Amino acid sequence: MLLEINPLVLPDPGLMIWSTLAFLILLFVLGKFAWKPIMKAISEREQGINDSLATAEKVRAEMAQLKSDNEILLVQAREERAQILKEAKEIKDKMINEAKEQAKEAAGKIMADTQQAIENQKMAALIDLKNQVGNMVVEVSEKILRRELSNKPEQENYIKQLTNEIKLN
Repeated sequence: MLLEINPLVLPDPGLMIWSTLAFLILLFVLGKFAWKPIMKAISEREQGINDSLATAEKVRAEMAQLKSDNEILLVQAREERAQILKEAKEIKDKMINEAKEQAKEAAGKIMADTQQAIENQKMAALIDLKNQVGNMVVEVSEKILRRELSNKPEQENYIKQLTNEIKLN
C-alpha cells in the first residue's frame, strides 16, 4: 500500500523558487532599510533599561546611605539630649546647693546677730545693775556721812539697818 500523496500537499517547484526569491528580496530590503533601525531601537531600549537599572541601584545605595546617616544622626541626637539633660541636672543640683549654702550663711548671720544683740542687752543690763548698785552705795555712804555719830556701835547698827532696807527693796 502505497500512500498516495495529494497534489495540493506537494510543493510546486516554481512556487518554491518564487517564494524563495521573494523571501530573499524581503530579507535584503529588511536588512538594507529596516534591520539597522530596528536593531538601533532595540539597542537604545536595552541601553535605557540598563541605565534605569543602574540609576535604581544608585538610588538604592543612596537610600541605604541616607538611612545609615539618619541612624547616626539619631544616635548623636540621643547622646546630645542625654548630655543636655545631664548638664541641666548638674546645674539644678548646683543651684540647689548654692541656695542651701546661702540659706545657711543667712541663718548663721541671723544667729550671730541675734547672739550679739542678746550679748549687748545682757551687757546693758549688767551696766544698769552696776549703776544702780553704785547709786545705792553712794546713797548709803551719803546717809552715813550725813549722820554724825558719836560712837561706833550706833554707827554699825545704822549700817545694818540701811543694809536691811536695801535688801527689802
